[in-house]
Amino acid sequence: MFDKLIADSMEKSPWLFHINAGSCNGCDIELVSVITPRFDAERLGYKLAGTPRQADIVVVTGPVTEQSLPRVIRTINQVPEPRCIVTMGSCPQSGNVFRGSYSIAGPLSKYFHVDVDVAGCAPKPEAVIDGLALAAKILKEKREKK
Repeated sequence: MFDKLIADSMEKSPWLFHINAGSCNGCDIELVSVITPRFDAERLGYKLAGTPRQADIVVVTGPVTEQSLPRVIRTINQVPEPRCIVTMGSCPQSGNVFRGSYSIAGPLSKYFHVDVDVAGCAPKPEAVIDGLALAAKILKEKREKK
């Protein structure tokens, strides 16, 4: 009985942890705007977590620089399974304009399985909310398999 209650409540309120892997802050600003009252993703249950150990969904922005790579790997590994990894913007997906630079270690998919890619530079808040909804659906499926 309690297991079902916990599972239902976790499904409706996924917690996000944001990792900036060397971004220009364009995607970071869009993620913050999604949480603020104008778009209000919190009404859908999305809330930023204080630590990766409390998160269900990891949102990564930035091209994953050589300097940030060890921290990104360590932080994502701290998120409990099952987890969902979302890349936000073109940078963590392909490196965007930074591709081929000596300081870029990305894309993130070289190091982790990425569940959802939210495209754009920077993506619109509506696209971010859509990506988070897809991530919550994938997370639910992963929990059911567990």
